[in-house]
Amino acid sequence: MKKLILYLDTSVFGGFFDDEFKHESVLLFERANNKEYDIMYSDLVQSELQNAPDKVKDLVKGIPKGSMMYIETTQEAFELANQYVEEGVVGKTSFADCLHIAMASIHNANILVSWNYKHIVNVQRITGYNSVNLKAGYKSLDIRSPKEIVHYED
Repeated sequence: MKKLILYLDTSVFGGFFDDEFKHESVLLFERANNKEYDIMYSDLVQSELQNAPDKVKDLVKGIPKGSMMYIETTQEAFELANQYVEEGVVGKTSFADCLHIAMASIHNANILVSWNYKHIVNVQRITGYNSVNLKAGYKSLDIRSPKEIVHYED
């Protein structure tokens, strides 16, 4: 079976050191380090982590190079993210969240993983993002929290 490609948004990296999200975040990174998943990491996450503590930035360095795919923001991603906003999936203030969704969609991640329940891991939002994706010619994107990923096989 082919390994899943997980696009991790910035909240997953921060969750590693947050008491509320730590357990599942640590398990997710352990499984990634064991090469159970391929991790999609973007320049957007890198930019959002710029002011994070070094221990958060160091998580990226711990992911095996053969299991990490680095992607960059493109004009195509900006356009798709704008479509999410124009369709009313979320407001303009959530554009960065839309950009994460667009990049994961364009680069064919199997699952976008996030702790952001308000703007990303939310059934109404997921339906909206995927409606726009299908209209724009992209496939639906599975969006889950780390909790759903690490307990998937249990």
